[in-house]
Amino acid sequence: MNNISVLYSEEELALSVKKLGAEITEEYKGKKLLVVCVLKGAFVFTADLVRSIDNDMQIAFITAKSYVGTSSTGNVSISGDHDFMGLDLREWDVLLVEDILDTGRTLCELKKKFASMGAPSVKIAVMLDKPSRRVADITPDFKCYEIEDRFVVGCGLDYDERYRNLPFIGIISE
Repeated sequence: MNNISVLYSEEELALSVKKLGAEITEEYKGKKLLVVCVLKGAFVFTADLVRSIDNDMQIAFITAKSYVGTSSTGNVSISGDHDFMGLDLREWDVLLVEDILDTGRTLCELKKKFASMGAPSVKIAVMLDKPSRRVADITPDFKCYEIEDRFVVGCGLDYDERYRNLPFIGIISE
């Protein structure tokens, strides 16, 4: 791992996630919250985030992929638990949790999907926001950090399925 430099340490991330959890707690006070983790990348962030949210909630998982290696394919593939535990989504506010908002294609498709299922609101929480690469008209409602156009790994973020287990966010050196 000599070719990975730390962008955000484990301690910095923990503080940022805790702050974000408090913000989300306020936003959804008294509401029925369905947290939807976008697999695989967001599983670590989602686990940390839901422990920082002091609201009653349910958690669901969906798989969406648009990357191979360091490049977006431009196509979004969605699979997973489409019945969402039999919940009537017209009664639930949906919070999509993603590791990184990059081109925006994936989250744009997911937001449309949940809105079409009748959710009163569909908002987005991301660990990292990379607006310089955005091609879809979408912004996060909640974010830990905004970053420049660098390829990052750790805390669920991967490079060809490697480095998800790093406890920090790192930049891979060329």
